[in-house]
Amino acid sequence: MNFQDILTEQRELFNSQKTKSLKFRKIYLEKLKEVIIKNEDLLYKAIYEDFGKSKFDTFTTEISFVIKDIDYYLKNLNSLAKPKKVRTNIANQLGSSKIHPEPLGCTLVIGAWNYPYQLSLSPVVAALAAGNTCILKPSEVAENSMKAMAKIINENFPKEYLYVAEGGVEEITEILKLKFDKIFFTGSPKVGQIVYEAAAKHLTPVTLELGGKSPAIVTSSANFEIAAKRIVWGKFLNAGQTCVAPDYILVDENVKDSFLDSLKSYIQKFNYQPDSEHYTRIINERNYNRLVKLIDPDKIFFGGKTDSFTRYIEPTILNNVTWNDAVMQEEIFGPILPVLTFKNFNEALLQIEKGEKPLSAYLFSDSSEEKEHFISKISFGGGCINDVVMHLSNDYLPFGGVGNSGIGNYHGKFGFEAFSHQKAILDRATWGEPDLKYPPYTDKKLNWIKKLL
Repeated sequence: MNFQDILTEQRELFNSQKTKSLKFRKIYLEKLKEVIIKNEDLLYKAIYEDFGKSKFDTFTTEISFVIKDIDYYLKNLNSLAKPKKVRTNIANQLGSSKIHPEPLGCTLVIGAWNYPYQLSLSPVVAALAAGNTCILKPSEVAENSMKAMAKIINENFPKEYLYVAEGGVEEITEILKLKFDKIFFTGSPKVGQIVYEAAAKHLTPVTLELGGKSPAIVTSSANFEIAAKRIVWGKFLNAGQTCVAPDYILVDENVKDSFLDSLKSYIQKFNYQPDSEHYTRIINERNYNRLVKLIDPDKIFFGGKTDSFTRYIEPTILNNVTWNDAVMQEEIFGPILPVLTFKNFNEALLQIEKGEKPLSAYLFSDSSEEKEHFISKISFGGGCINDVVMHLSNDYLPFGGVGNSGIGNYHGKFGFEAFSHQKAILDRATWGEPDLKYPPYTDKKLNWIKKLL
């Protein structure tokens, strides 16, 4: 398939103004919802073949997100696309000022393998809602999921509007040579740099959803049972292959032992055994081998069992970890949970500040002072207090990183804005204008302008 030909067709469609019609957008958003629901079984089968993800987890963490996004835009599209009236300053009286959201044009969405449906289709939904055309390149790592998305979309949508490009490194390399009006990428900072560099050659704006080592801080004032329960769930969801999963724990040294026992108790209670249908396997052999090397046998507090044939890694807690250990030098992206301690809360925050800004951060505390310091002293994309992961499920919160963990954000109105240009329009009256700004210039006019401006 010639990607330049498809992009040319998409540009012709966009230039025809058809995609700017709200009726047009809603028709195709409804069609996408219909196609997803109709092909749920195909999507379930494909993702299970990729890495053993159950129907329950696929619906709750993937398909439900996409359907919810579609429903949000169907409900709110009229208000999101409506020009917003703003104040007009004295210098531009008599006049009115409005901001007109307009679609950027032809967009490229590059999805990630760990949540192949959600992280591919949710940005696509936002792009279409904003009035753009879109080429989607899902990750080839989740190959069956990629093929399933290509099948259901390419058989039901005109390629000049929405098209799924299959393939791997060679194909995405060719696609990135093309001039898009927006590129949206989800993946690692390393690949994000490649995408950013390719976009820069065409001055194409980007949204980069990357990652990082997201901390979970547990202070002595925390509710340990709630903290352990929620951290275990959020960490080992999708076998830890989640960009916003707690990467490591920083716990007050005075309560570490009891907290470790709580973590162990919930891992056992949630039953992450090889035959458990709600525990995902590692996506491929390369990632499995990388993760196994990060498990220091001398520091295993709980877990550590592995099976290369099924790519199973038992939820593993590492104790007595230091900042210099191998497991602390990269984002883990797997079911390994290092536990570090701190003596002083503010020193813990300073230690986090020394590293790259994470995509997410989490605090478990009942202290209002600790909460305030957590929010004000460290920079991160987004997070929770007394929970993990769940901030991304709120349509009214922006989701995205900062610094090394990303550029820009999406979800809800923020997704619409990510794929829109905010066009400023000043509409001036043709009467009642003073001559202050026109020559000849005088001291008297300057004095008036100083008073007005």
